[in-house]
Amino acid sequence: MKKTLVVFAHPYLEHSNSNVELINFYVRHQHFTLRDLYEEYPDFHIAAFRERKRLQQYDRFIFQFPIIWFGIPPLLKLWIDEVFDRNWIKEGEKNPLESKEVYIVVTTGGKERSFRKEGTYKYTIDELISGLIVSLNVFNANIKDITIVYEANKLSKKEIILQKKKFVETLNQ
Repeated sequence: MKKTLVVFAHPYLEHSNSNVELINFYVRHQHFTLRDLYEEYPDFHIAAFRERKRLQQYDRFIFQFPIIWFGIPPLLKLWIDEVFDRNWIKEGEKNPLESKEVYIVVTTGGKERSFRKEGTYKYTIDELISGLIVSLNVFNANIKDITIVYEANKLSKKEIILQKKKFVETLNQ
């Protein structure tokens, strides 16, 4: 099993049953290390050097977060800005993301049809999280899957468990 770092950012976790279900899965399995950015950095002062060092210890990464006002949570954006160091892509420097598997899990209260070009918001989830996708591509990470959980706040316990099961199957492929 691949040693996996989960970079989790949810400013309102107490209101998210969908995210809690996956978090419970991660903490019960020894190959997953959960880093809750809002718990670790409530003051938004990120220890970038420590985070860069941490990234080097993992084989696979999961970025899990909700859509917050049509983008990624502000603390995750700050984390990316401060931790992703352009020196990693300079010749001779070790790029800890190069060819590593990355999975992205996004939750939203919105309907799938709303996140289409012809939908209510006129933008897809991929477009709304493009900053993360481009950053990962710059560092030659291998984005394996983007899982989007629509209407996450309306899912029944059974539907949440089915979503979790599908994601775990994706990880095991």
